[in-house]
Amino acid sequence: MTTGQRRPLVAGNWKMNGLKASAAELAGMTQGAGALAAVDLMVCPPATLIAAFAAAAAGSRLGIGAQDCHAEPSGAFTGDLSAEMLRDAGARAVLVGHSERRSYHHESDAQVRAKAQAAWRAGLVAVVCVGETRDQRTGGETLPVVGAQLDGSIPDGATAAMLVVAYEPVWAIGTGLTPTPADVAEVHTFIRERLTARFGAVADGVRLLYGGSVKPSNAAELMAVANVDGALVGGASLKAEDFLGIARACG
Repeated sequence: MTTGQRRPLVAGNWKMNGLKASAAELAGMTQGAGALAAVDLMVCPPATLIAAFAAAAAGSRLGIGAQDCHAEPSGAFTGDLSAEMLRDAGARAVLVGHSERRSYHHESDAQVRAKAQAAWRAGLVAVVCVGETRDQRTGGETLPVVGAQLDGSIPDGATAAMLVVAYEPVWAIGTGLTPTPADVAEVHTFIRERLTARFGAVADGVRLLYGGSVKPSNAAELMAVANVDGALVGGASLKAEDFLGIARACG
């Protein structure tokens, strides 16, 4: 449950989904966002759609973000996109350290940290993702793993305006499984305390999102948990009706 100083944020991660025809779903989201004045909304489409979506959402309450960035501002990095390029295309934020990047692309905490720093350099909000695997949870390693990811992935000098932290238990992403509200509360409270120990009062304003099989049917229960300031939504963010249903649970 967010406090008065932290506006809820619901961000949609479209992953490798979406073509130009997906603009129809975006239109529904921009229209619905107008009725949700108490919640910030953002969609992170594939890079091919960022510029078009940013143009289509201009003037609405729906922001457009990106899913990843390179740490360098430019250079001989074929296939990569810099944070500056994403900003130039119209993105306002970028996800860094998503579990799929950490797993499939073997990204280290140091690489995630460099990407977060790049996001800040370009004027983007860095949404730093952390979370444990099923084996780590059953082994009682959740808090040490998440703590190490926080320490290694977030650069010095964080501000509430430029940092969002998303807790996504890896075993809950796309599986239909979700931790209990008590499990989420434990981890989110731990994250808040870890950030406070490092950044002091700044941590009070940093929004903490929960992600992992969030859908309209369970959003209200999850969003009512202490220190949960919104959601990072995967598959359910591809449809305007589902995405807005989750956002309403935050308002």
